[in-house]
Amino acid sequence: MAIHRVFDTGRDRLVFDVGHQCYVHKMLTGRAEQMDTLRSFGGLAGFPKPAESVHDAFIAGHASDSVSVAVGMARARTRLKEDYHVLALIGDGALTGGLAYEGLSDAGGSGEPLIVILNDNGMSISKNVGGVAELLARQRLKPQYLRFKAGYRKAMGLLPGGRHIYRITHQLKRAIKGTLLPSSFFEDMGFTYLGPVDGHDVKRLTRLLRYAKELKGPVLLHIRTVKGKGYPAAERNPDKFHGVGRFCIETGVPVQPPARDFSAVFGETLCQLAREEPRLCAITAAMAPGTGLSGFFGQFPGRSFDVGIAEGHAVSMAAGMAKQGLIPVFAVYSTFLQRSYDMLLHDVGIQGLHVVLGVDRAGLVGADGETHHGVFDPAFLATVPGMEVYSPASFAELRTMLRHAVLTCTGPVAVRYPRGGEGAYQGDAGLGSAVLRPGRDITLVGYGTLMNQLLAAAGALAEEGISAEVVKLGRIAPLDAAAVAESAGRTGHVLIAEEAMAAGGVGERLAAALLTAGVPVKGLALANLGAGYLPHGSVEQLLALRGLDGAHLIKRVEEVLRHGEKAAGCAADGAGIF
Repeated sequence: MAIHRVFDTGRDRLVFDVGHQCYVHKMLTGRAEQMDTLRSFGGLAGFPKPAESVHDAFIAGHASDSVSVAVGMARARTRLKEDYHVLALIGDGALTGGLAYEGLSDAGGSGEPLIVILNDNGMSISKNVGGVAELLARQRLKPQYLRFKAGYRKAMGLLPGGRHIYRITHQLKRAIKGTLLPSSFFEDMGFTYLGPVDGHDVKRLTRLLRYAKELKGPVLLHIRTVKGKGYPAAERNPDKFHGVGRFCIETGVPVQPPARDFSAVFGETLCQLAREEPRLCAITAAMAPGTGLSGFFGQFPGRSFDVGIAEGHAVSMAAGMAKQGLIPVFAVYSTFLQRSYDMLLHDVGIQGLHVVLGVDRAGLVGADGETHHGVFDPAFLATVPGMEVYSPASFAELRTMLRHAVLTCTGPVAVRYPRGGEGAYQGDAGLGSAVLRPGRDITLVGYGTLMNQLLAAAGALAEEGISAEVVKLGRIAPLDAAAVAESAGRTGHVLIAEEAMAAGGVGERLAAALLTAGVPVKGLALANLGAGYLPHGSVEQLLALRGLDGAHLIKRVEEVLRHGEKAAGCAADGAGIF
């Protein structure tokens, strides 16, 4: 609210560092009447989204990048000789990510006028030293002090020798203040440091922001807040209210109690394996509850490591652990694992180290939208030489594959699983490829929980007289095409479906393998999420949007069979095949 009292976000650029805290911003910028559509298909996004409003300066779904983005915007403003203010709003949690320090280092040395607002609501950056520090902090933030400071600087600039006198007094002040206040870290980087200040005092914040607005250089405003302040349920459970779904306002209890999900099964299985294997350790990047590791952290505190929002560091640390004989398991959301790609290639892959990745939220995640869908990992994980990638379709398969990954594998291995629970398929077909349903007319191939849609489609096709064979891939890298090739050779038609992007996906690789092997296929099609980013909405809505629900899959099968018949006729005329 204070920011909006001082700045015009229609022109001034406000960059959020992760946008869970942007809801009030959305309400104050003309979207209050649409808040009932928040995070629903076709409604408001849960994060800032420039396509949604001119007041949303930049998309913000991953942490630690706001300062870097703000520096870029400030430099663009200077280069193009435009006039607007640039602000980065970053939380103390985001400061656990290395990118934040890269941005701060460059911003402080840039000399560019910009304001970094550090919302400190849990982790202390550096502690004040006693009552004197608190007194000085209060004094230096009083309006009269700020006015005196501005006037003194102006007067010294006009007097003969004044600039020299100002430099001496300024250095003396910094030397004294540096021993008492937590500001030297940021000021050494080149920032004018203001704070710490009560972030719930809107009037005081407004005055400070107006002052910061007049300063001609990098400013860091350090505010202290209580996460969830004013709402007891959120104050008691700040982690649960970080990104929240629908809940009862009176009690804070979710409208739909959480059901048993893949994350919970992963955590339980990892605890069982830890009792058998003392070298096993668990790593999280500030997401222990979300990845199902709370129980592991409670039972095995000496073997649990939360590195903060630092996924790249987590992978490199895991590589060091593996090199020296431990078995590290890094549980991470697919969308955040993307930030560790270099470390996977360089630190893990080259040496073939036994690092286990528990890739949570693989596939569509629903309401969080394009910043969080885990739809790229089937492609980028497959490019890491020596990497094995398993994709369970049920809880039972997750247990089997995780056990294999921890106790049997000797190199890098990933087990990817979706958000939420299992579907109608609850069997365990093991680690490799398996025929879940025999058929004679067409081969349906898939992996993960999308097998539920394929099995449902096969059942519906049977009622139309079409016999579909369903083949499930357990391991998607390295790809073993033998079972698919054998089935396709008999049916002559293939549909490969996956809840992932088209480029570099399993479908492309499998189709190439069938072609290379010379499998006599008359009709072949790929069904996937396409080439563009996907919006927010329920998983069911998004599957239908991209043609991966049961009804659309049935239509695709019918198309493949029609094309196959047409291709057979063309082949008889010497015109080639589809």
